[in-house]
Amino acid sequence: MMNDPLKMNSKGKVLTFGELLLRISPDEEGQWLKDNQLPFFIAGAELNAATALALWDVPTRYVTALPDNGMARQIVRFVEQQGIKMSVNYRGSRIGLYFLTKGKDLKNDALIYDRAHSAFSELKPGMIDWEKEFEGVSWFDFSAICPAISHNIADVCEEALRIASQKNITISVDLNYRSKLWKYGKGAAEIMPRLVQYCDLVMGNVWAVEALLGIRVAPDIHESGQRSIYLKEALKTSEEIIKQYPRCKAVANTFRFDSEGEVDYYAALYTGGEFYSSKEYSASHIINKVGSGDCFMAGLIYGFYQHWDPEQTLEYATAAAFEKLFIESDVTNRTVNDIMKKLGG
Repeated sequence: MMNDPLKMNSKGKVLTFGELLLRISPDEEGQWLKDNQLPFFIAGAELNAATALALWDVPTRYVTALPDNGMARQIVRFVEQQGIKMSVNYRGSRIGLYFLTKGKDLKNDALIYDRAHSAFSELKPGMIDWEKEFEGVSWFDFSAICPAISHNIADVCEEALRIASQKNITISVDLNYRSKLWKYGKGAAEIMPRLVQYCDLVMGNVWAVEALLGIRVAPDIHESGQRSIYLKEALKTSEEIIKQYPRCKAVANTFRFDSEGEVDYYAALYTGGEFYSSKEYSASHIINKVGSGDCFMAGLIYGFYQHWDPEQTLEYATAAAFEKLFIESDVTNRTVNDIMKKLGG
């Protein structure tokens, strides 16, 4: 049966929910020790998406939890200067951190989390007034990083999703899979299906879908290196997600491959029974791999928010995500005009 394409009900605010983090980025050679300096960036998948949307003039609000201290309030003022209205549950005593070697992606020993007992991780159901938070909201976005932090955060996510669903708010999820999280005794595939059942838009890649939703990927696909095979697998998993989760109206997949310094990037979108694939981008050198997926999600939301057709939405999101690879911070600084020029070029 052909599923309905994803459409916005109204142009209210976009609300994102997640943990605000500080990313600390030592260089690989150890120069930070000699200089006695550690570069840092304000981070968090959902905040990254919100920052892009605010830059693109979409009314955006971000819900999180922070300790009630001077540093946290400085951060809140800085974020709100980017055009994002913050709703902060002030509690606890610390901000979550993660350390990532400069230029590396979120894999292996390049990544170290320091998020235990953060203000956000200790949230519990009932602490956030979701009825109030969802006033004037037409889109709610979160990522699989949230429920990976702790069982109580997974419960908070479900609480928010249930209320958003009752209000007929469009819901999107980024299936970020972080193997160094999910350490509280529940596997990702035990938790995520009950959250994804509320979602209208599911975004990720075929390997994350396998890890988080248990939808198997052909075992030898990663060795193929062929775009046609990857896209065929993306179509298969997209159709399976639509089948298993009747509320879902759109599934997006990103593909980024690094080989001997070369980076190839493209994406796909399945909605309304139609499968679209984007232009493929390549580069011999990039600056930062963090945040491109968050920018892609923001691009999808932006396109659907503007009532663009699926193909235009996909191309915009893909170009925005690729451009993010050339920015040192976790968030994009490319305007809508910048991205449109990239598409035109």
